[in-house]
Amino acid sequence: MGATSILVAGSKGQVAQELLKLGTVAGCRVVCLGRPELDIADAGSVRAAFATVKPRAVVNAAAYTAVDKAETDRASAIAANSQGPEYLARECHRAGIPLVHISTDYVFDGSSTKPYLETDRVAPLGVYGASKAAGEAAVREHCPQHLIIRTAWVYSADGQNFLKTMLRLGAERQELSIVDDQIGTPTYARDIARAIGHVLPQLIDRHEPIKWGTYHLTNSGSTTWFGFATEIFRLAAECGLPVPRLKPIPTSGYPTPARRPQYSVLDTSKIEHAFGVRLPPWEASVQDCMRETVGGQGEPRSA
Repeated sequence: MGATSILVAGSKGQVAQELLKLGTVAGCRVVCLGRPELDIADAGSVRAAFATVKPRAVVNAAAYTAVDKAETDRASAIAANSQGPEYLARECHRAGIPLVHISTDYVFDGSSTKPYLETDRVAPLGVYGASKAAGEAAVREHCPQHLIIRTAWVYSADGQNFLKTMLRLGAERQELSIVDDQIGTPTYARDIARAIGHVLPQLIDRHEPIKWGTYHLTNSGSTTWFGFATEIFRLAAECGLPVPRLKPIPTSGYPTPARRPQYSVLDTSKIEHAFGVRLPPWEASVQDCMRETVGGQGEPRSA
């Protein structure tokens, strides 16, 4: 394929799918590879993919994201979220190309009362967060030319996510109980992809010194899961879709195997200053996603 491609690891994830829709970035074709073509937890598979694609940059959008399942499937979470990023980082360093690695707000414990900075101490509450924190450390160690992008509460018109789940359950039930004491920022996968598409040319062309390191990237503003659901169904009502009663409940009312951060709002000023990236308010992006999800048909696309 020559040195005219950007390799995206992970072909089925929400961000990977949105990156694929960009088509080209910085004159390079976006190539998404997932298993079996690319298994990032297999060093040989990673080397083979690099040899075939010969990328000018790599975006790691592959991850084990089953937060609760990770508590009993630690080996799989570590393989995908820690070992995989290490293999990608080593190959990127060997090839002299940049790596953009997507991480998560779950590296924090949620005890803060103000938006997290990139320099704040990581203290994950569960296996998923710990595996992602280990992946970050591996990228820093093995590939100096990296951007680690932490994001949160990702949703899109495709795949499995909170927005799609709400629409499905709203059509099935008359009342939904939604957690109202966890605070974060819903983030549209398309906005993440566009931001990465904006940053990548700077990493590839390097007309100016690049500020490598860790960055936070979410839509602006914050809410709770209950607030997120309320906005989803406000928009659903405008489309004539079923709208259940919503009941706010505390985290204790919805126990899960893995603990969630109570507060995981991320401060995004660093990426704005370094790369000129600022995402829209979360409410505006939910509206954009709902337009695509519903598609003017009065029916949401299947979850």
